[in-house]
Amino acid sequence: MVYETVVLVPARNEEVGVFTSLESLAGQTRRPDLIVVVVNNSTDRTQEFARQFADDERTPPTVVLNLDDNPHKKAGALNYGLRWLREAVGGRLNGRVGHVLVMDADTELHPRFIERARNVIASDPQIGGVSAACLGRTDLWRNPWQRFLLGMQIIEYGRAANARYRKNVHTMSGAGSFYRAEALQGLIDWRGEVFWEDHRNLVEDYETTLALKESGWKVTANQLCIAYTDLMPTLRELIQQRERWSRGTVDTLRRRGWTRFTWHSIVTMIMGLVGFAYIFIWSGRQVAAIAVQGFSSHPLLLALFGFWIVYPAIQVRTLGWKAMLVEALLIPELVYTVVRAYWLISSILKSFVTRVSAWK
Repeated sequence: MVYETVVLVPARNEEVGVFTSLESLAGQTRRPDLIVVVVNNSTDRTQEFARQFADDERTPPTVVLNLDDNPHKKAGALNYGLRWLREAVGGRLNGRVGHVLVMDADTELHPRFIERARNVIASDPQIGGVSAACLGRTDLWRNPWQRFLLGMQIIEYGRAANARYRKNVHTMSGAGSFYRAEALQGLIDWRGEVFWEDHRNLVEDYETTLALKESGWKVTANQLCIAYTDLMPTLRELIQQRERWSRGTVDTLRRRGWTRFTWHSIVTMIMGLVGFAYIFIWSGRQVAAIAVQGFSSHPLLLALFGFWIVYPAIQVRTLGWKAMLVEALLIPELVYTVVRAYWLISSILKSFVTRVSAWK
């Protein structure tokens, strides 16, 4: 059996969203040849709902694997699915599998995601992976604060999606990443596994992206390969999620050190810290001076203030006038910047002073 596109869906306690995610695969213009759902240390009805999907004759061929003793988090689940797939096709992916799509079980893909990702892969034989452009999906809010929090995440994802369309990307998105099977087999031949199995690996997508680059493959992103992912409804959940991402990135950078594949991420993180200091210290002093003396004594600051209003609004123009208005108001973005500064600084500190606990 030869599979052009196989989808791996690791799912841990995703009974709420797994069926919707799988339905988005069934609705693709280029349907996958096989879907492999790895139910990963779940304690809810995720496996039951995945099997309901698999038993439906109208859906693509689907296999549901249960992994109930996995200490290696998402990386372990993905490697388990890849081992099953390799055994199913005779031991190696080369020649038997064309592409492998990895997607989260709380994600929906645009109906043309697979079609477009295959076109991007086909455009350059050196491309090992195409990352999704992620957009937030939600209309669930209970109060003005929650509406603000979700709205700012939608803007954040939209801005990031626009910035990801370039020749190379920082990391392949865990929400949706489309790999050339040959590239994954190359990682297996090189180091024995695609995704690094270690409880300290909090960002398996970033670590694997670096491994692909180090083994000679290109990775890219495409604005038309869209994945819609859930947002965090509370401040606590948002900070926990972003601390995990940021902490995992810092941990990986510390292990890798300064290389031609990591220097940009290191510099970007340092510049982010400098930017926070600029906003909270220098800008605060200037705003206080303007409040006392007025804009007439600070024409340069008046021009800078105008730039702060116009530029952020232009960056999110693809999200519509409401997003542009929120960015032009400045205050919402400044409040969210405080939250971003907190999770970045706390992540760096935790990386140096605390250990990552193993998955129980």
